[in-house]
Amino acid sequence: MKREIFTAWVTRHALTEGIKVVEAELISDISDNMITYDSGAGKQYAHGNDWHRTSEAAMARAEEMRRTKIASLRKSLERFERLTFAVPNAELRGERSESERAPSSASDEG
Repeated sequence: MKREIFTAWVTRHALTEGIKVVEAELISDISDNMITYDSGAGKQYAHGNDWHRTSEAAMARAEEMRRTKIASLRKSLERFERLTFAVPNAELRGERSESERAPSSASDEG
């Protein structure tokens, strides 16, 4: 089978490592949408939207990933902002809540 080697832009880890420009080989005997490339630490593989043939397509994908991540973080932040805490089973241990406790006075301090 003929090898197709070309420049590819890998966006797999674009949000943490940026877009990588690599010399890639299409692995057409496995999939028409899969490449392999040397990362310096060994062979790496990319599938589907994780790699692109043009810098413009890679930039568009990275921007889409950024927007999706921001939306996800906003949703998480909203969930955390609504989060409230309560002391579990305080009544079972015979503890009183803050509102039930009497304020301490100077005469209590011995």
